[in-house]
Amino acid sequence: MLKKLFATVLMSFSAAAFAVPFGSQSVLVVEDDTGKILLEKNADRVVPIASLTKLMTAMVVLDAKQDMDELIEIDRSDVDTFKHSSSRVPVGALISRRDVLQLALMSSDNRAAAALARTYPGGADGFKAAVKRKIAALGMTQTVIEEPTGLSPRNRSNAGDLVKMASAAARYPDITAATTESKDLININGREVEYRNTNRLVGAKGWDIGLSKTGYTSEAGRCLIMNIKAAGKNATMVLLNAGASSARILDALNVRRFISGEEAPMRVASASNRAPRFTASSGRARVKATAGGPRIKASAGKAKVKAVKARSKVTVTPKRRKK
Repeated sequence: MLKKLFATVLMSFSAAAFAVPFGSQSVLVVEDDTGKILLEKNADRVVPIASLTKLMTAMVVLDAKQDMDELIEIDRSDVDTFKHSSSRVPVGALISRRDVLQLALMSSDNRAAAALARTYPGGADGFKAAVKRKIAALGMTQTVIEEPTGLSPRNRSNAGDLVKMASAAARYPDITAATTESKDLININGREVEYRNTNRLVGAKGWDIGLSKTGYTSEAGRCLIMNIKAAGKNATMVLLNAGASSARILDALNVRRFISGEEAPMRVASASNRAPRFTASSGRARVKATAGGPRIKASAGKAKVKAVKARSKVTVTPKRRKK
């Protein structure tokens, strides 16, 4: 009896040895097949979400069932005059809506996202109304999205809501295909131009990725949504407000190592703005069902991420993975 009890205690605390510096300020990792929360940190904190917004833009555009082969002309009004971000998509270019969607998702191009909203039925106002309806339909009660690119810091959400968005986006084959291409050739004014994925883990050795989207603004920091398969498990991770690209990448690597049960985690580069540690435990965070859909409840102000043995579940719909 004592041996059994001792073995149970050892199993309960075996994960506690996994402790790593963690650069992202908000984290949520959910096992897709069960809805179990694997890791969380500040999952309820509402923050700017930068280009993670483009997953919502893509869903709303695809829901409208517009002609994806229709040519869209990139207009001067699509140019970013707010943050003056760069773009390799020239004003005046005629590009199919399908390729514009690819540019918005894979390369996170802001002109492409703006053009998708501008050419939406009813224009920018019609697009904004459709986004509001989609947010409500998904039960994203802590989310506000005012424009299609994510450049505005008023586009805000939390990690719990973004897991819902990722789960919904993963049911769109066009989105999973576009976000998991490492590069693509797009016809721009009769010339084939190569564009690359903003997530350098896509196509990297050892990574099985089913959905991906990066984001960055000065207000949002480095952000990442990714669905991965590791050690036979499908999981969705949301990483928000890392201090540097290197910190975001190492956070993703350490999440994968945690899921796989590997030891000797990698350390976050000094470029991150902060590197609090997280430990595995049977901690306090939990999923709480509400009328608006499941809600992630996190301990406020904690500097640790905890692996959670949650009894309640986040509903995550399994998606088709590219072969």
